[in-house]
Amino acid sequence: MSFRYILIFICTMPFLMNAQDSQHTSYEVSQEFPYGRMNPKAPPQTADYADLIGVCDCKSESKKADGTWGKSVNMTWKWRYIMNGMGVQDETIKEDGKHSGSIRQYSIDSTRWYVHYYSSSAIATTLSTWEGNKKDNNIVLYRPQKAPNGMDGFYRLTFSGISKKGFNWIGEWVDSAEKVVFPTWKISCIKRED
Repeated sequence: MSFRYILIFICTMPFLMNAQDSQHTSYEVSQEFPYGRMNPKAPPQTADYADLIGVCDCKSESKKADGTWGKSVNMTWKWRYIMNGMGVQDETIKEDGKHSGSIRQYSIDSTRWYVHYYSSSAIATTLSTWEGNKKDNNIVLYRPQKAPNGMDGFYRLTFSGISKKGFNWIGEWVDSAEKVVFPTWKISCIKRED
């Protein structure tokens, strides 16, 4: 190979590398797309969260030990595409200092969402995982959890009223047949920006 060809190869190498890098990051968060974009190669179900992408102003309420709802806490819930648009990540910033987030991936093989949760209030060596799907216009996720009396059941998370304007969320313990329902946490959100 002549010196001229080597020089041309060396000079074009950065351009080739940048072009290859942009193929792997073209759907990531950027100045033009501050919450990233869904990759067209992602499972179509990734669009289940499309209306949530952006920032919402929310009110969070938890049930107290006496069974009544506590005072609402202001919260910001941010959503964005991650892994070059192949998954979704969310983050909550709460006025009370308890922050949390999730990484959401859809598996074509099992035809379900896997949601891995983390929180600032308890550092986990293994992340909790919820599984589920979109049912009608709701996203419903489950994680096995026994009731305080030992009854088998699930902790169920439901996103409802999903639109470009906002959404509602509720966390409930349900028995295996979903006939006994005990809500413990609810959040209402209004979209601030897309």
